[in-house]
Amino acid sequence: MTAAKPAKTNAFVRLFLQEDLNFLVTNRLPRRWATQMVGRLARVEHPLVAQPAIAAWRFFAGVDLSDSVATRFRSLREGFTRALRPGARVFDPDPALLASPCDAVVGAHGRVADGAAWQVKGYPYRLDELIPDPAVASRFADGSFVTLRLTAGMYHRFHAPCDLTVEGVTYWSGDCWNVNPIALKRVERLFCRNERAVIEARTPAGAPLLLVPVAAILVASIRLHAIDPAATLRDLGSGRRVACDAAVAKGEELGWFEHGSTIIVFIPAGWSLHPDLAEGQEIRAGQRLAVMA
Repeated sequence: MTAAKPAKTNAFVRLFLQEDLNFLVTNRLPRRWATQMVGRLARVEHPLVAQPAIAAWRFFAGVDLSDSVATRFRSLREGFTRALRPGARVFDPDPALLASPCDAVVGAHGRVADGAAWQVKGYPYRLDELIPDPAVASRFADGSFVTLRLTAGMYHRFHAPCDLTVEGVTYWSGDCWNVNPIALKRVERLFCRNERAVIEARTPAGAPLLLVPVAAILVASIRLHAIDPAATLRDLGSGRRVACDAAVAKGEELGWFEHGSTIIVFIPAGWSLHPDLAEGQEIRAGQRLAVMA
């Protein structure tokens, strides 16, 4: 009996991952309503609500808590935003190496061509749509990008990929399409449609760096230490840029999602993405992402 259970579980998950069914379930329902409901549910600490929600999350998301500080949580939100044990993620101290800011699955990556990147092959998007400030977008017109997707079961906090200073944060409201590969192959310019933040940063040598956390369905909020972690980015108001001067050391926490989503990292011309990056590869916070010029 115990040997049969994993097979049943895998069959159920495989059924849910069938493309048409997955897209229907995760995108054709009222996305904003579902996101608000999950946000409220995730905050509930009553065990009759919280424990079934946590059990469902662990069942469907394949959550690994082996390096988590806690393995029992009062709410689903507490599980999403869990901290890790000290030393669980090691950032290479070499100042020439740019590290992954988060645990993720590597998505589309490569050179920015004629001011455009792509979400999957055949689905380009323009930087000046994703980043509506043309002055900021132009800094990366000849640079490179890498898409990092945080699945629901992954560690949800993200960190400074190198020593940097956060110079500004702009929040843009938008839709909440799923950001999994199934949706990326069906919804054009998805990242430009979804709710997102634009985090402008600069290295100690003065090179620009950009991190764009993109929210998705069921993402209750994005929070940043450089602004106010007690407030969500939605509290800023769409299109409003908040100037910052926050020095952050490599590996130091920048913020967190209250559910899995995506971070797109843009690097300037002259920097090189790590040659071993491969689409579909799992990467952990602190592992090599690029080499600085």
